[in-house]
Amino acid sequence: MSRKIELLAPGGDVNAIKAAIVAGANAVYCGLDTFNARNRASNLSFDDLNGIVRLAHEYQCEIFLTLNVVILENELAGMIKLLNKLVNTGIDGIIVQDLGMFNLVKKHFPTLDIHASTQLTTHNEGQILFLAKIGATRVNLSRELNLGEIKSLTALAHDVDVLTEVFVHGALCIAFSGQCYSSSVSVGNSGNRGRCSQACRDEYEPTEMGNKHPLNLKDNSAYFDLPELVEAGVDSLKIEGRIKGASYVHTVVDSWRKQINKFVETGKLLEDDSNLYKVFNRDFTNLFLKGDMTKSMFIDNPRDNSFTHANEKSNAISVVQIHDAQQELSQEKNEISAQVSEKIEYLSIDKHLLNIEFSGKLNEPLTVTAVVSDGNQKALEKKDKQVFVVQSDTCLIAAGKSAIDQSAIEKRFKSFNNARYNIEGFYFNQLDDNLNIPFKELTTLKNKLAFLLNDSKDVVPAVEIAALPQHAKIEEKPKLSILISDIADLHLCDQTEADVYFKLPESFKVGSTKYIDIFLENPRLIPWFPAVLIGKDYQESVKILEVVKPARIVSNNTGVAYKAFEMGIDWIAGPFLNTTNSYALLTLQEELNCKGAFISNEINQNQIRRIKRPEGFKLLYSIYHPILMMTSRQCFFQQTVGCKKPSIEDGCMLKCEKATTITNVKGISFAVDKQKGGYPSIYNHEQFLNLDAVKDFSGLFDEFFIDLTNIGAGSKEQADKAELLRHFENVLDGVEASSVQLNEMVSVSTNAQYRQGL
Repeated sequence: MSRKIELLAPGGDVNAIKAAIVAGANAVYCGLDTFNARNRASNLSFDDLNGIVRLAHEYQCEIFLTLNVVILENELAGMIKLLNKLVNTGIDGIIVQDLGMFNLVKKHFPTLDIHASTQLTTHNEGQILFLAKIGATRVNLSRELNLGEIKSLTALAHDVDVLTEVFVHGALCIAFSGQCYSSSVSVGNSGNRGRCSQACRDEYEPTEMGNKHPLNLKDNSAYFDLPELVEAGVDSLKIEGRIKGASYVHTVVDSWRKQINKFVETGKLLEDDSNLYKVFNRDFTNLFLKGDMTKSMFIDNPRDNSFTHANEKSNAISVVQIHDAQQELSQEKNEISAQVSEKIEYLSIDKHLLNIEFSGKLNEPLTVTAVVSDGNQKALEKKDKQVFVVQSDTCLIAAGKSAIDQSAIEKRFKSFNNARYNIEGFYFNQLDDNLNIPFKELTTLKNKLAFLLNDSKDVVPAVEIAALPQHAKIEEKPKLSILISDIADLHLCDQTEADVYFKLPESFKVGSTKYIDIFLENPRLIPWFPAVLIGKDYQESVKILEVVKPARIVSNNTGVAYKAFEMGIDWIAGPFLNTTNSYALLTLQEELNCKGAFISNEINQNQIRRIKRPEGFKLLYSIYHPILMMTSRQCFFQQTVGCKKPSIEDGCMLKCEKATTITNVKGISFAVDKQKGGYPSIYNHEQFLNLDAVKDFSGLFDEFFIDLTNIGAGSKEQADKAELLRHFENVLDGVEASSVQLNEMVSVSTNAQYRQGL
């Protein structure tokens, strides 16, 4: 076969990146100590990054930088400053989650390739087209997809010149990435900011099925699925693990490198995956890929399974046998660590040393000779120094009243003392005295040398980006909008002038016209599309748009949003698109004709206040809703109350409506909710109720939103919806008594996210 299969490795620190390179990775993804979604990794300084890029490129390995978190308005200046530096590092791509980054990079930093992070929850055809439209060159597909879904999405991606990558090894999140708020809700550390506290690995009170870790999945391994992934056309095989060390990274990358090489050379696979069990693992599953989601994907222990596997492999039963098996594995782990340390010992990412010599005589050009060495004596034995020479376009002339000033020359050339180079010395002994040359010639010489020292690429000048203006509101007085999901609540339409959104499910019965009929019979209802719509459910959603042709919609799914844009339907970006800054709003408006957006409920008062509204753009904010913690394609009931079905099937989505609770070891219970047509979801025990936002931001928001569905209510007593509606309308009219009433009616509530923010 001739097609390149990229092996993409994690790099949480310098040694892990070196280990990935020597183990045969084609590319490594790593993060700086800011703006990336693995704050628990050691990460890199900017100087480290430059050294890593140089080292990787020497080994024909690419470096992708993770900037995969949502960005706050007050951080935009810092991000722009960073992007100005990154364009000259030689990195091969940036991985992003925030929609605003697409606008910034596409407009002002077009030399940077943008890769769409797994945090963008990409799982349907429309999302591929959406991301291609806003500037993505590569997309990381959702981990929950099966091989057939991956194949069809990859074919479409290739049609629009977008590459696809798939996670093939490492930790699995039980929640859809980018749609997990459990850490944010429970401890104030958002997964959308790289601060996930891994609530899915937490211990809970034993469930009815006897499990203490009912949300804990085994690790992913597609080691024996390589032929199917190649046949699906996937461009990059991605290994998870930026919080893992060098031994882990080397072992996994080396194993996968050998598997790929074997398959490329012979069309056959290695049968031995034992080395993968010698480093951290929670045992392995490939059942998302196979589309066979059984309870065997779970393991009731989030800790390292390698020693347990060693016991099982050795059939160790007695204390002595277990001791011997574990001693043997410990010794193997130590040997792996020693071997990796030896392999990477002399790989240096230190700045190169730069010596600059100036030489010239009367009526000859000024010559600048730059000598580059890495300062590593062991490396110098193998590698010659690099020498770069540039000359002035005009000749040196006799000095008049003042000769060329050596300090002035040094001042112009000292900018090479930077993230890539340390200037060891300037030398002028070959430059005759009493000579001169125009200063503009010195600047030209410096630029010529900069080009050569930048791998013969033009140095991209820094761009300055003007602050965005704050445009006027659409609605002078903020309006109320409500969400319902049951035709039994249609009577609320008669009791309010508010916009009424109707929440569509995540799964549809093929061929059913139920929801089409609802909208055709009730034209006042505005369709509200959920965040996750896979396969036929996306197609059925598109059919609703095509048949109903609504004047406008709200979409939490970028695929449906793209289709609405294509059809000329006005659309509002829903709250689960995680919109936190002005440039995200511009991406949506300028690229996809979006008419407005919900601002994320994860950010606080001060973070909201800084956001600048685009012209003619509506801003919305939810002040009352159940607090979603996570949504999963897996089943939460297999490990909690149990389920007779051996695996999840199509009917589960449409028919199941189980509910239960799980209680963590701190005694806090969470509602596990499964609506007909919905994915299993977990909700906080408190409702989000934020009346403060009405006082604080009636001058900013055009619309305040309340969720009147029963979804996520758990065992909480249902309040009278008509009464709730009346009090919320009164609050918008400034009736203080209604605020008191609402706090009494919704007694188990919080607006902690509004206070703490990201």
